[in-house]
Amino acid sequence: MTSVKVFVPYGAVGLNCTEEAFEAGLAMKPDIISSDAGSTDSGPYYLGSGHGKYSIADVKRDLKRMVLGADKLGIPMTIGSAGTCGSDEGVNTALKLIREICEEAGIHKKIACIYSQQDPEVIKKKYREGKISALHGAPEISEKTFDECSTIVALLGAEAYEEAFKNGADIIIGGRSTDTAVMAAYPLMKGCDPASCWHAAKTVECGGVCTSAGLPGGVFMELDEKGFTIRSVQPGSTVSPYSVSAHLIYENANPIQLTEPGIRIDTSTSTYTALSDNAVRVEGTTIEYLPYTMKLEGSGPVGYQTVSMAGIRDRKVMQDPMKWVEAVSKAGIDKLEKNGISKDSYHFWLRPYGYNGVSGMDVPEGYVPNEVLMMLTVTADTQEMATQITKAFNPLMLHHNIFEGKQMPSYGFLFSPAEMERGTIYEFKLYHTVSVDDPLELVRMNYVTV
Repeated sequence: MTSVKVFVPYGAVGLNCTEEAFEAGLAMKPDIISSDAGSTDSGPYYLGSGHGKYSIADVKRDLKRMVLGADKLGIPMTIGSAGTCGSDEGVNTALKLIREICEEAGIHKKIACIYSQQDPEVIKKKYREGKISALHGAPEISEKTFDECSTIVALLGAEAYEEAFKNGADIIIGGRSTDTAVMAAYPLMKGCDPASCWHAAKTVECGGVCTSAGLPGGVFMELDEKGFTIRSVQPGSTVSPYSVSAHLIYENANPIQLTEPGIRIDTSTSTYTALSDNAVRVEGTTIEYLPYTMKLEGSGPVGYQTVSMAGIRDRKVMQDPMKWVEAVSKAGIDKLEKNGISKDSYHFWLRPYGYNGVSGMDVPEGYVPNEVLMMLTVTADTQEMATQITKAFNPLMLHHNIFEGKQMPSYGFLFSPAEMERGTIYEFKLYHTVSVDDPLELVRMNYVTV
């Protein structure tokens, strides 16, 4: 019977796992070490800029473990969505680090780099051909939208990874990929049950989150022609039918089905059986094959931003913080108008954290906070203008008096200087799918030997 064992040490490369978990995972004799390395969870900046979220030192630490561990066992390794957003920069940065690791250790590897960042002209052509479709909640787009994106990626399925394996790659660095593709590819290529490959990959995409150990604990999956087994890795940790089945809900609109490039799995007939405190067997997942599409993600710049924060404990203000917010907002707009800066030339919000700054919703009747953090965020076409506007609000946030007969107050800025320039800010512009005739149509591959 075909069987493949996959060790997934991290929820994302750069997040770390315990030394005990990593050594335990190696001791379980995996056939491959795989890990996701990215996400859009942290917002549009990383995709828009092309930069990674985690520190280079943390990423190199995690990659070093994977490279040396895989070399020790004589097995391949894969990462997907390199550099958080899976941009070309992310792939090239991971390649640079892996080169360093191999050279420092004196080992030789064939490395496959899979690029999924897109040429806007190619995607525009797809748009004109009617091959781009909006996902639920996607913004309205036009052909102009693709030029507004500083980075566009098409999420890889398993096929590009399989192609790299077939070409003899020891290490595969994937650009933006579905979280599951990087883990599903090797067992799919080896002939394991396809439905189980995708279901298992979904279960382990976040590393040890499906176990009692959580993110630092790693996780292990074994696949065959009938199903799969999930095993906890961190010594003393457990896994249960509940923890395994529940992960299908994570970042997935449908708790029963999961759609990936070219397929949809259905878990309505799946069975989850506890083999022990640290092993759960899953069988019965089914699969449906679909026309092949790839998800498109795009992000682009929308201005520059400056932030300022002040703390307030004034008991009168605490009785109704929104009265202060409204008064300062109006005073700031009026002041800027008198200085020739139209309200239409910038955008700002002033929020009272500790009151309703997170949600903006009404608070329970009678709620009076002890203190609040007033956060001002100004967005404008240039950094200079964003900072100029924020500075105009500075004396209002520090001293604005909203009570007749009361002496001018003094509140406290968190930092000096009070204004923090955030630089270019980005927003997501594409949340769509693109139809392709070939899973590798929008993929570029490069092989490097070190």
